[in-house]
Amino acid sequence: MNSHCNGKVSDSVEDFHLNKGFSDLIIDTKKSAVVAHRKHETSRKESEDESRLPLLEAAYTSILRHLGEDTDREGLLRTPLRAAKAIQFFTKGYHETIDDILNNAIFDEDHEEMVIVKDIDVFSLCEHHLVPFFGKVHIGYIPNKKVVGLSKLARIAEIFSRRLQVQERLTKQIAMAICEALQPKGVAVVIEAAHMCMVMRGVQKMNSRTVTSTMLGIYLEDPKTREEFLTLTMRT
Repeated sequence: MNSHCNGKVSDSVEDFHLNKGFSDLIIDTKKSAVVAHRKHETSRKESEDESRLPLLEAAYTSILRHLGEDTDREGLLRTPLRAAKAIQFFTKGYHETIDDILNNAIFDEDHEEMVIVKDIDVFSLCEHHLVPFFGKVHIGYIPNKKVVGLSKLARIAEIFSRRLQVQERLTKQIAMAICEALQPKGVAVVIEAAHMCMVMRGVQKMNSRTVTSTMLGIYLEDPKTREEFLTLTMRT
């Protein structure tokens, strides 16, 4: 059996209460095919942000007026501009591609044991309601003669989280980016996040959390390797 990162994916999604954690995480070993080669991404340029700022500002002005607000009152005079700049910052992940940040940061190294970076803070916007979700990302991989600078794993998470997202896709994108860049023996990514669309609106469940996972390569094929990763990420 080929244990290398081979494009097979396992995803698991579960809403659970804060006092439970990963012990309730159910790994779904159903395999699904994914694209083996990452398509070239386009990077939104900062100059484009500058040119689009007036249009975004006008759009926020229109939203406020249609909410019944007086956009000429003191507290709202600069709100449309501030909101326009804020939404561009919240989606700044469109400025970068994986190739941009991994430049010269992949190294030949004879290391074949698990590498984990855990508790990476992430903030994103739900693409359904444009409200935040935020939490922690845990990333693990088993090298295949190549390693990456540890900060780059956090940067990869940042690139994809600073876009309009759903948590399931975010989890898979992080895992696939690492897999395709390093060709490791396996990649594991778990995200635990709170969604404001479930807290501020809708069912309004304050303590709910969503956990998603993507397992590639040996993490998908070997239960012991997967268990080791989940055990290590649970430790404080």
